[in-house]
Amino acid sequence: MQVAVIGAGIVGVTTAYELALDGHEVTVFERHGSVAAETSFANAGIVAPGYVTPWAAPGMPGKVLRSLFERHAPVHLNARLGPGALRWMWRWWRACKLESYQAHRSSMQRLALYSRQRLNDLTQRLQLDYERAEGLLILLRRPQELAAAQPGLALLGELGIKHSVLEPRDCRAAEPGLNPDMPLHAGIYLPDDEVGNCRQFAHLLRSEAQALGVRFRFHTEVRSVVPGRRPQLLIQAASSDDSEPLSTLLDSSRTGFAPTVPTPIDPMAEETDAIVVCAANGSGALLAPHGLKLPLMPVYGYSVTAPMRQLEHDPDRGPRSAIMDERYKVAVSRLGSRVRVAGCAELGGSLAKHHSGAIATLYKVLHDWYPGVARLTHAQRWKGARPMLPDGPPVLGASGLPGVWLNLGHGSSGWALACGSARVVGDLLASRPPAVDTRGLGIERLRL
Repeated sequence: MQVAVIGAGIVGVTTAYELALDGHEVTVFERHGSVAAETSFANAGIVAPGYVTPWAAPGMPGKVLRSLFERHAPVHLNARLGPGALRWMWRWWRACKLESYQAHRSSMQRLALYSRQRLNDLTQRLQLDYERAEGLLILLRRPQELAAAQPGLALLGELGIKHSVLEPRDCRAAEPGLNPDMPLHAGIYLPDDEVGNCRQFAHLLRSEAQALGVRFRFHTEVRSVVPGRRPQLLIQAASSDDSEPLSTLLDSSRTGFAPTVPTPIDPMAEETDAIVVCAANGSGALLAPHGLKLPLMPVYGYSVTAPMRQLEHDPDRGPRSAIMDERYKVAVSRLGSRVRVAGCAELGGSLAKHHSGAIATLYKVLHDWYPGVARLTHAQRWKGARPMLPDGPPVLGASGLPGVWLNLGHGSSGWALACGSARVVGDLLASRPPAVDTRGLGIERLRL
């Protein structure tokens, strides 16, 4: 079967690989010059099934409102929220009911456990060598945070996820680089969770997919899709060779020359047997003209990545693997010789404008737990648009439109859910029962 995959983020790349593994003839269409160029570029990198939960949770609306008055807040609301964002927030508020939250959390964690297994299987079988480390330590600054974590701990036990509650001294034994002067009440340690470089993994898996015959067409934007027995895509491609990324553009400020950009050619239609939409926030515009109006909204997240200082007298400085500051919902991770601090959720706004408060919170958490560990003069700041559905889980499988399939809406858990989601979509497209319970992951739940 000929299959077109729209989007080459971590979800699109894993989907292309799994479809090619099943013997399909796969072409990936990507508007940028490489894989993992947007939300997959510099995310936190944490793969933690026990920590994968819907943002729509009991008590969350109150937390969001209280954060408006905090200097360092995990959530930021832009003053110019449009009608679409307000409709999304209304659906999100309705999904915060306990019964809905429990069902959606179960769906996401089943998928996350399966996805971690699939990720590890691929890594070992294909011998993928990317930056990764095992273990996640959730830091609880105050007794109230440990009390609030009790229902989640009970669920971890039900799911069979290995975990332990640690005293402060045991937290510092697990992560010796933690600032000894920073007050700490307790920690939750998940030894089987991990942190990994999502972008590196995507590039490695892209090579494996190409070895299976997958074609990647970069600098090619899908303008529209036409459902049908033989669905079509209307594409706008560049005049460059689309089989590889373009070379780096010239820096006009240094050379005095205007940058070279790909020259667009006339739009063209392409026919295929099936289309899998993995276009994240761009998916809505492709599907809405056909009556499928998904409540997708970009919820922006931030990261700062910097090289670690080389301190021969203090080799334990910095994180061994990853920590999560529960108070601020910020992760600090080791990626090889670099440290990455990532988190915050911004509603409204745009990719072009960085929220100074969000960046300040990342620096605060990094300084609180690992002061002086990073060479911040060489830091890379990043902002990404997480494609989030109001109730939490992604949408996997048939769209209801002939020939069109969906793998989208993973929110902040795209890296943690990507490998499992791709295998599920591959099985569903082949009319095989997936190896994981997919209740709550279909399009039907959003039509209620």
